[in-house]
Amino acid sequence: MTFPLLRKKANEETGQSLIEFALSGLFLVTLLLGVVEIGRLVLVYTTVANAARAGARYAIVHGSDSLATTAQVQTVVKNFLSAAPMNTAAAGLSINITCSSDAGTTYAACTVANAKPGCRVKVSVNYPYDPFLRYFPWGTINLGSTTQGVITF
Repeated sequence: MTFPLLRKKANEETGQSLIEFALSGLFLVTLLLGVVEIGRLVLVYTTVANAARAGARYAIVHGSDSLATTAQVQTVVKNFLSAAPMNTAAAGLSINITCSSDAGTTYAACTVANAKPGCRVKVSVNYPYDPFLRYFPWGTINLGSTTQGVITF
């Protein structure tokens, strides 16, 4: 004896699993691409922060004894930025050096080449991050980092 009602109900639900898989598959792929994009953003930001740190360290170490120029500090920063998948020509660099006494008075503007112990070095790196997924109109995200240090010898 067959049960026609049970067969009819089983035939009506055959496409349901296909629709559920399509919706959950779309959600899973979107989530996976979002994780990849956030990971890439963190990689680029970490590289920008480390490049600013490397530039400030180079300026501090080579500030008073060796004659380091601003162009050399920029080269160190750009070389460090090339470690990540980014366009180093798009990175904005700002190197500020101020010399001040213990009392807080600021001397004339220094350069890396004539800096003396006690001068503060400030290296800022900005990078316009361009998302990998351009489907959503996010535009560019500006990532930046600033590092300061004092020339001690």
